[in-house]
Amino acid sequence: MSHVIAVSTVSAPSPAGHYVQAKLAGQHLYISGQLPIRPDGAPLPDDRFATQAGQAIDNMLAVLEAAGGTPSDLVRVTAYIVGVVNWPGFNQVYATRLGEARPARTVVPVPELHYGYLVEVDAIAVLPPDAPARQSENSSN
Repeated sequence: MSHVIAVSTVSAPSPAGHYVQAKLAGQHLYISGQLPIRPDGAPLPDDRFATQAGQAIDNMLAVLEAAGGTPSDLVRVTAYIVGVVNWPGFNQVYATRLGEARPARTVVPVPELHYGYLVEVDAIAVLPPDAPARQSENSSN
């Protein structure tokens, strides 16, 4: 029987609503949308798109890492960006952060995001069976 467990980390911002940072169902990790918020809630050094994109991606990667994954485990990423003009900037930051990993991806230009942010990123990953989140689930049985 497959169990669904919540994954959370202090290395990404705590959820501000009725959701978790991620859910692990079998080996599939579903990462909730990550905004450009520092884990400690401190303001970003500036509000440029590249800074916001980097923080949102870093948050996504922190949740992935907490579940025992790496960028190569990502199978799908969706990015919501304010303004199609930011697409090239997103590509640059994304490529730098993900390196050789090239998951399937969709970039969705939107008119606005909550709190006036310029980017939000969510993801799906398939983790190895021995990932730490799976081990912690098994040790609690």
